[in-house]
Amino acid sequence: MTRPLCLICHRGRLWQSRFVTTHVLAIDQGTTSTRAIVFNHAGVPIASGQREHRQVTPAPGWVEHDPLEIWDATRDVVAQALAAANLTRADLAAVGITNQRETTVVWDRVTGQPVHPAIVWQDTRSQAIVDRLAQGPDAELVRHATGLPLATYFAGTKLMWILENVPGVRQRAQAGEVLFGTVDSWLVWNLTGGPDGGIHVTDVTNASRTLLMDLETLDWREELLAALDVPRTMLPAIRSSSEVYGRARVPVLAGVPIAGILGDQQAAAFGQAAFDAGDTKSTYGTGNFLLVSTGERIVRSQHGLITTVAYRLGDAPARYALEGSVAVTGSLVQWLRDQLGLVDSAPEIEALAGTVADNGGVFVVPAFSGLFAPYWRPDARGVIVGLTHFVGKGHIARAVLEATAFQTVDVLEAAQADVGMRLSELRVDGGMTANGLLMQVQADLLGVDVVRPSVAQTTALGAAYAAGLAVGYWESLEQVRENWREGARWSPAMPPGEATALTGQWHRAVERSLGWVE
Repeated sequence: MTRPLCLICHRGRLWQSRFVTTHVLAIDQGTTSTRAIVFNHAGVPIASGQREHRQVTPAPGWVEHDPLEIWDATRDVVAQALAAANLTRADLAAVGITNQRETTVVWDRVTGQPVHPAIVWQDTRSQAIVDRLAQGPDAELVRHATGLPLATYFAGTKLMWILENVPGVRQRAQAGEVLFGTVDSWLVWNLTGGPDGGIHVTDVTNASRTLLMDLETLDWREELLAALDVPRTMLPAIRSSSEVYGRARVPVLAGVPIAGILGDQQAAAFGQAAFDAGDTKSTYGTGNFLLVSTGERIVRSQHGLITTVAYRLGDAPARYALEGSVAVTGSLVQWLRDQLGLVDSAPEIEALAGTVADNGGVFVVPAFSGLFAPYWRPDARGVIVGLTHFVGKGHIARAVLEATAFQTVDVLEAAQADVGMRLSELRVDGGMTANGLLMQVQADLLGVDVVRPSVAQTTALGAAYAAGLAVGYWESLEQVRENWREGARWSPAMPPGEATALTGQWHRAVERSLGWVE
């Protein structure tokens, strides 16, 4: 509810605000779990709820989620967070949503039932469709208009697969009976009423990951819809990242404005206050994602990166970014735990890797579903090279961590080549940044300081900021920027020549992974 106009103190400054005891809630729907976090005006998380969901792998290269399980988890974690904070919906100024981006959901407009499990961004089942598009007459149009390479990563080819392989869906789509969306659209539709008047929208950041939106017009482009054979009737309306889309109608949030949507990596950049051209962040999660802001300028990469929308606030011009997308980083640690059993929990890898001084000559290239940026090689598969009798499990663990750092070096070097800049420091976030050894290795290989903010939940924080700005909870980007505070810093300690030699060996290992799938 709206509070009386008062003065509040924030970092030694007085701010005039209508929201003294109110907060902003962020729903962070990720690849492995759903979280809800309550933030205060200083951008500090005060309570949260979290629930994991199943990872379904019905065939090699296939990854699915249950949209209904995700929707149930969303309501659950919101209730958890509010209870933990001792708040109710009346204490919320707005709700923001951030989501795993390219994951594709198609559902019945009348019943709200999914017509197929959600196809996750990591899923590669649409490779034959990608190959067909790449040989077709519209391949260059798709690349230029969307800023994206033709790859299974993006939502458009996943939607094509559903239309071509699930009986009756294409006919129902043409009749306007089914809806398509990334997970943000699915959640907003359900939050605002579902079959009973739910709002079918997405924001520009998520739309920019579909192969269907024109970067310049920020709208669905008819030629792209024709090239991918997607009926426009099933698509959501494209809106900005920060505006009131509607009000929640579910009991736990009834009446609260849904006012912010950002894809997860754009949300992390927003939470890091990376608003201006040249601002850079890298998120270390299931995969790794580097974003370099290019401001209002669209930069089409010549070095294997993605051109994407960074954010758009209301009617203001969109801001763009270059992105380096790495598919397997944190999930490689999970693989080491679950498939090889070298550690019992993911955090244990730091201690195991710390038992050795170096990688013993071992390099791990985690091309489990091909390589993403800057290579874009679906024919690659994972390799471990450099094995000798000397190598022990500590060396393997260290090589697993180093694989994340090497892949980040690759995408950062590509970004610097595209924009003609040299990075002075790298802002980082995500679960893997709790690993001090990894962060030190990253600083050593990059030759610049690596800086982690005091608030680690930058993805959720970015969604909260977008929503709060839309309703006036935060007054400006400058006020948001002043919330950012440094939490930890790692400086390079390795001689540059040694770092260069190791990176060269990494590239030789990458070469060994290519061409494995014919």
